[in-house]
Amino acid sequence: MSDPIVMTEGLVSKPVVMQGRGIVPGIVEAEALVTRDPISGFGGIDVATGTIIEPRHELFGVCFTGKVLVFPGAKGSSGWSGFFQSTRLMGTAPAAMVFDVVTTKAVLGAIVTRVPTVVEASPPPLGAIRTGDRVRVDGDSGVITVLERASAGRHGPGAFIQ
Repeated sequence: MSDPIVMTEGLVSKPVVMQGRGIVPGIVEAEALVTRDPISGFGGIDVATGTIIEPRHELFGVCFTGKVLVFPGAKGSSGWSGFFQSTRLMGTAPAAMVFDVVTTKAVLGAIVTRVPTVVEASPPPLGAIRTGDRVRVDGDSGVITVLERASAGRHGPGAFIQ
């Protein structure tokens, strides 16, 4: 049995590590943005600003630009990849993506966005990562590491997903 992981604010006493499958290579460290809602690429995001504009989404009005986007997966049409590719072209893409439900639209979206992406990680990222945590996503090895917990007051939508 391994040592327990103490999850407090600030630096974690032992890094929280999740092992998944790397889909897009690269290594990024950035702040996490977590949602339990799937994301609609076609009509659900504003590519010019990198903002979620789907009215009923828990992250409505929140910008994902430069963040590690942690979400269950994609919903909607095959236009998902085109819209996320546009975020890359406009400089509004997330820094990395982490998701659970592997679909062709989500994987193609990650590939054309060209950001490090890890899928199907264990333990599940939606239970281990909070909005505002500093996270390393290694798309080469499929490893996600929580490096630092968000400080009090920095928790945003999706911060306490269990």
